[in-house]
Amino acid sequence: MNIHTRDINQEVTRQILGVSATMFSKGFFGIFYGSLSARISKDRFLINKSQAIFDKLTLKNLILLDNTHDYRWNEASKDSHIHANIYTNFSEAKFVSYTMPPYITAFSLKNATFAPKDYFGCVYLGENIPIVDPKDFETWYERADTDIVRHFKQSQQDFIIVRGYGVYAYGRDIEEIAKKIDIIEQSAKILALSQGLMLNLQDHTYYGI
Repeated sequence: MNIHTRDINQEVTRQILGVSATMFSKGFFGIFYGSLSARISKDRFLINKSQAIFDKLTLKNLILLDNTHDYRWNEASKDSHIHANIYTNFSEAKFVSYTMPPYITAFSLKNATFAPKDYFGCVYLGENIPIVDPKDFETWYERADTDIVRHFKQSQQDFIIVRGYGVYAYGRDIEEIAKKIDIIEQSAKILALSQGLMLNLQDHTYYGI
């Protein structure tokens, strides 16, 4: 038994394990990147360990952190300080996720804003979403906890897209977070497909005309 999770509500851990496998299967998590956490109390949250593989996540791969920066922080995800700062600044954050969906991450490399054109993207995400520029990747993790919180406050949204890095999101319901990330990724995929279609239509040689 994992001594760090034995007293945690089983429903919370069940939700984390279930959503983790789903988001991994969708390509939102990788072997090396991604993080998922749940607030347990005012100063405590549960998060995956640094070596966790998300499609096979078990209780042994989760660890409980608090304000005491002891050995547990060394075992936890390298994103833990970012999750901690989000929980500190947003009382409505019950769950936090960091994902790197490929279509929206690729889109972020060449665009300063994300403007979904499909129905679900427009209705559930908005019409003109700023993409955060991390500036210098070499120092990003040194600044990420404060920069991400600042951009959350500026955008007044419960998700942010960071150029070349991925999506951070928080909310009261972990399944709603997963759905929102899926909408973001599908909207980016639709944009990519529509742009490719327009290029093909403009190139008559593609159709042998």
